[in-house]
Amino acid sequence: MAAAHHPPAPPVVYSFPSSDILVDSLAQFIVKAQKDSIDKKGRFTIALSGGSLPKMLAGLIGRTGVKWDKWQVFYVDERVVPLDHPDPIPESHIHALDPSLLDDLEELSDAYEQELIGEFAQKDAARFPVFDLILLGMGTDGHTGSLFPGHELLSETDRWIAYLEDSPKPPTSRITFTYPVINHAARVAFVATGEEKAEMLSTVLDRPEEGLPASRVKPVHPGSIFWFVDEPAASKLEYPKKSFKL
Repeated sequence: MAAAHHPPAPPVVYSFPSSDILVDSLAQFIVKAQKDSIDKKGRFTIALSGGSLPKMLAGLIGRTGVKWDKWQVFYVDERVVPLDHPDPIPESHIHALDPSLLDDLEELSDAYEQELIGEFAQKDAARFPVFDLILLGMGTDGHTGSLFPGHELLSETDRWIAYLEDSPKPPTSRITFTYPVINHAARVAFVATGEEKAEMLSTVLDRPEEGLPASRVKPVHPGSIFWFVDEPAASKLEYPKKSFKL
């Protein structure tokens, strides 16, 4: 019931002078989230989005303290390549899409929802899954995952996984986490880099009332939201930035 009495926490924005420092800081953040989760319940549930995000996780490779065998990895949308690292996550802990269902989006999304139910329903007994961490990117149009501006899925309040056949970006057919799943995470972290993201980052954080998809990510209490951005992406941002610290 606590969530009904607390507004969502405001975003915390960390700006970095270079992508290298961002990547290293993001890795520190992920390892800390992992440790907190494993100490609490013995596992770490993480969901990754696609685009350029996987290469932003390079700072985890070879890093002390990463317990790959405790990770349970899901995909926010289907445009994800598994993280290539020398310490492989056990295959049974990587929850990929079923390639045999790619021609039936409804069945594919239902099957992936069952994957989430299998991981979360018995362990956490919540209306929606509560990921320890969801990592997201942001498109230059303000989309995140496969939730696009003006799309009807922005108002989805029931399904965990939804599909669309009219994506404005190829491929047109996709499946995606919905806001009820994203906004029940314990932590959400966006990564946005490059001057081509500057205008949209300002819109999303300085003018959230415009309702762009990335602005609608507001984890319910006690969840928290963070932005890891480089200086070019933050160049037009009025929203206050903080120095990174764990």
